[in-house]
Amino acid sequence: LQELQSSGRGRFLLEHAAPLSAFLTDSFGRQHNYLRISLTEKCNLRCQYCMPEEGVQLTPKSDLLTTQEIITLAKLFVKEGVEKIRLTGGEPLIRPDVVDIVGQLCKLEGLKTIAVTTNGMNLTKLLPRLKEAGLNAINISLDTLVPAKFEFIARRKGFHKVMEGIHKAIELGYRPVKVNCVVMRGFNDDELLGFVDFTKDLPLDVRFIEYMPFDGNKWNFKKMVSYREMLDTVKQQWPELEKLSCETSSTAKSYKVPHFQGQISFITSMSEHFCGSCNRLRITADGNLKVCLFGNSEVSLRDHLRSGASEEELVQVIGAAVGRKKKQHAGMFNISQMKNRPMILIGGLAFPVSNMHSHVIHVFSPLEPALMLFPLCQDALHNSPNSKQWGHTFSHWLTLSSTFDPKCLDASPVSQVSVDYQSKGASPGSELGTMVSRASDSLTHTDEEGRATMVDVGGKPCSRRSAVAIAVVRLGEKAFGMVRQNQVKKGNVVAVAQIAGIQGAKLTSQLIPLCHNIPLNHVEVSLSLDEDRHAVVIRSACQTWGRTGVEMEALTAASLAALTVYDMCKAVTHDIVIEEVKLLSKTGGQRGDFSR
Repeated sequence: LQELQSSGRGRFLLEHAAPLSAFLTDSFGRQHNYLRISLTEKCNLRCQYCMPEEGVQLTPKSDLLTTQEIITLAKLFVKEGVEKIRLTGGEPLIRPDVVDIVGQLCKLEGLKTIAVTTNGMNLTKLLPRLKEAGLNAINISLDTLVPAKFEFIARRKGFHKVMEGIHKAIELGYRPVKVNCVVMRGFNDDELLGFVDFTKDLPLDVRFIEYMPFDGNKWNFKKMVSYREMLDTVKQQWPELEKLSCETSSTAKSYKVPHFQGQISFITSMSEHFCGSCNRLRITADGNLKVCLFGNSEVSLRDHLRSGASEEELVQVIGAAVGRKKKQHAGMFNISQMKNRPMILIGGLAFPVSNMHSHVIHVFSPLEPALMLFPLCQDALHNSPNSKQWGHTFSHWLTLSSTFDPKCLDASPVSQVSVDYQSKGASPGSELGTMVSRASDSLTHTDEEGRATMVDVGGKPCSRRSAVAIAVVRLGEKAFGMVRQNQVKKGNVVAVAQIAGIQGAKLTSQLIPLCHNIPLNHVEVSLSLDEDRHAVVIRSACQTWGRTGVEMEALTAASLAALTVYDMCKAVTHDIVIEEVKLLSKTGGQRGDFSR
């Protein structure tokens, strides 16, 4: 008691303890007045990074909670002191009776807030009815502002539907509309500033969430971007960023750029946990009570309900489970080694969710960077918007049919892409090259004894550096025709190869052992169709301001784009030849320029 009274969070817990919540208070004095209920394990997206490689085993429908069982448990928890219920999934809005569930929850005396966490796909259609039924708050999961990247990670089109849902929520008066963004190094950490700018003219609370480990997602510390790192990045752009006050029990650290309508928040589950003020309990779709998101200890309330347990007996079961709750992170010192459900089966903090109906492989471990670069090794993207209108540029494809502020639709600043589809014309790199650089008389990546070593560039002057590389993929007449007509079953070959090329440039230092990690100012990957050779010609260009060149980044981009073309077309024919992978030009650096 003295320990609780000596801390701000402890005093908050003591002051806000409800008279009927003895069974919802754990041995550390934490009052649990917030319940999250998963309505389903299914989802209408197929996001890649929150579920195991082997997929998940869906629970038989007969073992899932019925609507009446959900309401019975909710009523019991509210009677014991729960004031807020959040509906989660899977994707909760695909449950046919979700509006009815919200309406019945709204009738529970003492329940102050009914919230939902959704991927936003069905929000525009359902939100007016949900609001009328009593829905108070909305969290929408969105991890990128780039439509092509959304399709890549979700394996479904739908970016514009999510954006429409966000605007519908604003239109119906929800304030703020919370947007959950799980930040992962190498995937969307370069979009932080774009998300902050998203709050300039809209009443949003963009919540940056540290990437957390769950069973099967092969979490790695190097992929996690910490709150402090994210905050430093934002402050470099907006040094006037203001910290906002918040309730002691809040899980978010909130900030606001002066004169912006909205705000940003950081959920620091990994770097600065908030276990000391945790007030959350979870019920899974199959009726198990989880007292900690990170723990694998569960109690089946469904089984007790169906065996005829009385209300008093249920309360005793719940109270015993809450009483066993550990002080922090389920009592584990290293939560990255935990054994737990996959995220989709928990209905947890804010991760996008997936279903098991497609083959899934992990793409974000730094030990497996190549998997990130071949998107269609995981599964086919559906045909992209405007994908059959070959005369359009890819940048136009990114923004086609959007009625929203183009700021939220632009590609990330370091990864601009464009495409020029050509049916005729000379192939880049077909001319003989001219060497204008000053060659070295010795290898720079070996020491005096011939061992591999990384070059020390610390003493080199910074300068503007650029490089252009190409690769040619000869497909043969049949496969070439299918690419040209966008008839390859795996999807839009050109669009996916571009994404792979851009990702390849950004991950070069992870693929080539002695390359430096270079901050790229610009990456451009373009593909053209050579009718005469039945080939796809790939051109990549990279730029930076730094102490070492970007030749390897350009070559990696061209190579990975070419390999992705091969991967997507190999079902049509294996008689595919990748050739002419070469550097066309480079500028900057002590050895001068090179032009082929």
